[in-house]
Formats: sequence, C-alpha cells, structure tokens
Amino acid sequence: MKKLIILVVALTSLTACAPKVGSKEWCEDMKEKDKGNWTANESMNFAKHCIFNEPKD
Repeated sequence: MKKLIILVVALTSLTACAPKVGSKEWCEDMKEKDKGNWTANESMNFAKHCIFNEPKD
C-alpha cells in the first residue's frame, strides 16, 4: 500500500500544469489545437481573451 501511495504522489507532482486561461501560452495552445475538439467554454474564452483582448501574461 505504501508503494501505491508513493507512486501516486510522485506522478501527481511530476505532471505539468496547464497554462492559465487567457494567458499567451493558453492562446497559443488553443491556436494549435484542432478547433473541432474545442468545448463551448474554450471557444468563448478564446474569443474573449485571445481575439477581443490581448492575452495577459
């Protein structure tokens, strides 16, 4: 059981965090993502943060 807990903690600490919605990195990631795979929320956030406003760092 200890090995399983250590493995879970190690894996969660090694995973990368997604960029914050509205950041330059997020806008760039969304531009590269297939638009057919965007959710409705992603589409609205992309328009709000990346088209109508300049992305914030």
